[in-house]
Amino acid sequence: MSDPFELGLRGKVAIVTGAGSRSAGIGNGRAAAVLLARAGARVLAVDNDGDAAEATVQMASDAGGEAVAHVGDVTSEDDCSQMVRAALERWDRLDVLDNNVGIGSRGSVVDESRENWERVLSVNVISMTLTSKFAIPAMKAGGGGAIVNVASIAAMRPRGLTAYSTSKGAIIALTRAMAVDHGRDGIRVNCVAPGPVHTPMVEEWGLDDEARETRRQASVLGVEGTGWDVGNAVVFLASERARWITGQTLVVDGGVTLRSPERGTVGERPD
Repeated sequence: MSDPFELGLRGKVAIVTGAGSRSAGIGNGRAAAVLLARAGARVLAVDNDGDAAEATVQMASDAGGEAVAHVGDVTSEDDCSQMVRAALERWDRLDVLDNNVGIGSRGSVVDESRENWERVLSVNVISMTLTSKFAIPAMKAGGGGAIVNVASIAAMRPRGLTAYSTSKGAIIALTRAMAVDHGRDGIRVNCVAPGPVHTPMVEEWGLDDEARETRRQASVLGVEGTGWDVGNAVVFLASERARWITGQTLVVDGGVTLRSPERGTVGERPD
């Protein structure tokens, strides 16, 4: 049995998708990449923005870790194959996959176009099936691994984001199905469902100080969440400390979902 006090990530190889960030700040993917590298994993930081991925690599290096940038589009089957191949060619193994890419959308089934439904589901759900399609055989060849899919509390508490909420609910169902399909191969699959954390994406929405304070107060802890909180959850689920956990969804929301929301409590954007 592995040491229960160790993360067991040193020397492991991880792919983090959406590892860049829209600015110099800390998004969920960037935080996960930096924290995995700091824990001793060798990280392939994948993003469709090469400069953003390189910035994450620099942060990982500054934290004493090892990471390499890789440009790829997770909605492309060929790109997903290539990112796994890049990890194998560089480090000869793959142990962790953090499926972090996602986009938002607002509107009901009456409002949303078919084109936007297909776009949201392609980016948020199909991308995870494509990355996993190529990552799982590589993990199986190495004796097992861990996959962490990032969903949202919007899957559990819909509020006018129908396509987005549906996609995030699908991620939770996908996580459970993959856990059953690949558990015998030594592959654990879990999910993180973040609440309204403050990230560079949120900053782009132009939330003023009052809206940001309202979001903070939505937490029963009265504390604003950040990308680091989500990243730490990813690291835990990827680590040996979670060796007997699979098919589960870890809600990281400061307790937001513990009480009924008031109008405008968590802003008007996806979590």
